[in-house]
Amino acid sequence: MKSDEKRNRILLKELVKTDFKLRYQGSVLGYSWAILRPLLMFAILYLVFAKILRFGGDIPHYPVYLLVGTVIWNFFTECTGLGIHAIESRGDLIRKISFPKYIVVISATSTAVINLLINIVVVIVFALINGVSPSPSWLLVPLSLLEVYIFALGISFWLGAIEVKYKDIGSIWEVLTQALFYAVPIIYPLSMVAENSYFIARILLLNPIAQAIQDIRFNLITTETATTWNFSSLSWSLVSIGICLATFVIGIYYFQKKSKYFAEEV
Repeated sequence: MKSDEKRNRILLKELVKTDFKLRYQGSVLGYSWAILRPLLMFAILYLVFAKILRFGGDIPHYPVYLLVGTVIWNFFTECTGLGIHAIESRGDLIRKISFPKYIVVISATSTAVINLLINIVVVIVFALINGVSPSPSWLLVPLSLLEVYIFALGISFWLGAIEVKYKDIGSIWEVLTQALFYAVPIIYPLSMVAENSYFIARILLLNPIAQAIQDIRFNLITTETATTWNFSSLSWSLVSIGICLATFVIGIYYFQKKSKYFAEEV
């Protein structure tokens, strides 16, 4: 049993190293894209919405506010994108070697985690330059990041297992994430939605991604940010965490149930 666990750890380590190297192989800028991709997206959003449309004028440290949302959303989409295609991309390995298939999904999503850690350093530096004062609440940020990863992993397990048989799932998910981008308060403040409909604002916060982004902004940037803890009741606040955990449990259960057929279908 211990020898199997050791072998699985070694396999996971090697797959993570390989996936991260292959991710940027042949790219002129190489690993720099881990930082440049979310920064370029941030720059475009900031130019259009902050400078041209004048969004965020009443939000303290709005550039940092926007960068945080951009980085977290980029992590979520990258993590699910890599996770959904993980089994299909490792078809040769799955057919040749017997091992727990969840390792493939974790190794693929680990590339997104590494990129996230790099980007969090950039966010902190940017926040300090922008005048954000460090506080003990910064220590709570990793908990929100973990919530995003668990939610993304649950989706990856679920849709990744389906994608083995139905190849269109990955493309459908890309379209859905593009639409969902506007359902998450990344560009606009949640208070703007609440001014028109308090109920809709609370519904938006049921999304674990929206909840995590708002919590990170609250703990990292300004306590004026609306979160599930100061925007609604405690019981309502726990619903988004429940959705996150339920997604993970259902995802891993479905993945494990279907994993015995992967070698035949991939």
